[in-house]
Amino acid sequence: MSLLTIEHADHITTLTIDRAETMNPLGADGDGDEFTAACDAINRDMDVRCVILTGAGRAFSAGGDIKAMKTRSGTFGGTPPGISDGYRNNIHRILRSLYGLRVPVIAAVNGPAIGLGCDVACLADMRIASAKAKFGVTFLKLGIIPGDGGTWILPRIIGEARAAELFYTGDVIDAATAQDWGLVSRVVELDALMEEARALASKVAALPPHSLRHAKNLMRQGRETSYDTALEMAANTQALMHLTDDHMEGVDALIEKRTPQFKGQ
Repeated sequence: MSLLTIEHADHITTLTIDRAETMNPLGADGDGDEFTAACDAINRDMDVRCVILTGAGRAFSAGGDIKAMKTRSGTFGGTPPGISDGYRNNIHRILRSLYGLRVPVIAAVNGPAIGLGCDVACLADMRIASAKAKFGVTFLKLGIIPGDGGTWILPRIIGEARAAELFYTGDVIDAATAQDWGLVSRVVELDALMEEARALASKVAALPPHSLRHAKNLMRQGRETSYDTALEMAANTQALMHLTDDHMEGVDALIEKRTPQFKGQ
């Protein structure tokens, strides 16, 4: 059964995790392949300027499949080396593919985002939550640890102290707290969530596709590099951008007091 529903319109691709009847669990055989294929296709398609990631039904994603954990099947079964390979070859491929998206990503968190589901949401560049959203990294309550790199992801979003509080207590926070902690940028009513996400995505998608991808790369690289290195990367990238038709279109539109029409050239 397919995991993702994919829609594309107006330079925006929407990826919906679509196992609504079981709160969109992740980690079934083939999930990593499906995410990888979808994200690779997005990276190759210059018509895509922004991605919205959301969940079907009442949850964003409840995380790993608890029933599979109970039966020790699929990714969660076998010997320790086999389980390690299951994470590397399946769950980690979900995360690596999302992290590797070259275009800006908006997570529209419609409901609970728990465990792996929370960490998947945190890989987006921007997060909008419905008032019904909840966030938690409850791995330790199940006697396991964040096997998806969550201890690397979450502190970069909300800081070490708050990430530690969530990891070491297993507490689940509501959307208002998530906004207060900087985990999401805004909270809206559930019936307005996708409209809000699409409005934000439309603003992003109106900008030049090459500049968007390079700006995201510079932000990503800036987390790990020195300021001098960041300046050097910016200078080299900027030299390329100055020679694009989209740059001239932006300059002309500003002078002529009109809305620019960027074509990715």
